[in-house]
Amino acid sequence: MTLQKIAIWDAKKVYESLGCDKGGISILSKKSSLHTILIKNMHVGAANILKQDSLSIGADLAVPTGVITAKEKYVDGILIVTTKQLEILSRKELAQPFGLKEFAKNLKEFIPSKKYPTKIMGVLNANEDSFFQNSRFNESDASFRINKMIEDGACIIDIGAVSSRPGSIAVSWEEELQRAKPIIDVIYKEKLFEKAKFSLDSYEPKVLEYALENGFSIVNDITGLANDEVCKVASKYNAQVVIMHMQKDPTVMQENPVYDDLIQEIDDFFKERIEKAKSFGIEDIVLDVGIGFGKTLEHNLKLIKNLEHFKHFGYELLMGASRKSMINKIVETPTEQRLPGTLAIHLESINYGASIIRCHDVKEHYQAIKVQEAINTQEVL
Repeated sequence: MTLQKIAIWDAKKVYESLGCDKGGISILSKKSSLHTILIKNMHVGAANILKQDSLSIGADLAVPTGVITAKEKYVDGILIVTTKQLEILSRKELAQPFGLKEFAKNLKEFIPSKKYPTKIMGVLNANEDSFFQNSRFNESDASFRINKMIEDGACIIDIGAVSSRPGSIAVSWEEELQRAKPIIDVIYKEKLFEKAKFSLDSYEPKVLEYALENGFSIVNDITGLANDEVCKVASKYNAQVVIMHMQKDPTVMQENPVYDDLIQEIDDFFKERIEKAKSFGIEDIVLDVGIGFGKTLEHNLKLIKNLEHFKHFGYELLMGASRKSMINKIVETPTEQRLPGTLAIHLESINYGASIIRCHDVKEHYQAIKVQEAINTQEVL
């Protein structure tokens, strides 16, 4: 008899290869996924009940010393559970006092849902002040650049005509449309939208409407649907909408950004904007935590490590850290040399739940992601 520790990435596949009974594979898979969930401001009575209920099903709740004697009225805790135990507790706590009924409803959201295949969103900019020079282009080489990105592995192309880098100044919608229109026209004329999905990185309703009228199907809004008119346009064309979080605006967003509770504040923002989107009839939603948009290096790193938290909304997560300055703050590097750091961030983001990767270097990302997928899907038995 020998022992061998194995890495389980796809639990169902592991148990299938072992030859387990089909009925038991689902049960075993749920027991193989471990979750750690931070609970804040929990009534001490709830903490004691949840502790006992967790232990009774083989899970656990880490709490401060003194909880059993109710030393403090409200405490924080960390729940350590499998997917199966999450399902049990989300039902069991519905009958308990001290706010546990509402807790149970919220806990249910953290039960793992649908897995999305990884998609690459290639970035092309029709403005001369984009922070990465190689992403800039015009209508004369639009078709070539777009076809090359699709050939290299992009299934979404994100077109931008206005820079949103820190300190950038917004332009009029007329100027933005003047920049974007020739590229949009090329995409429509050559029916490139039949080869890939097209997204417009904009928050101007009239510019977005022109794009959606001419083959585009995604609204990538860095303001997170702040403008009702953007919601109306997106709904009119049944567009997919990327809701991004940004603190303040590009002109001042990097001037000492501060959060009392980074994860919770962004969670609250998403909740509010999702409700707003739905009120306009928008259902196809993607969430983007907005790396570098009103965040310090520490904020960005924390968001990457906690990206999985935002999966509880049930929508795809987009990660866009391509060649951003956070890499330079870790290892001093010019924009042109930040591909290795970009790949490191994006591959980790996929591990933490991102399924759409927005990047400048499509070919390199396609290879890296395929290698990662091969490793993660390799049979361990």
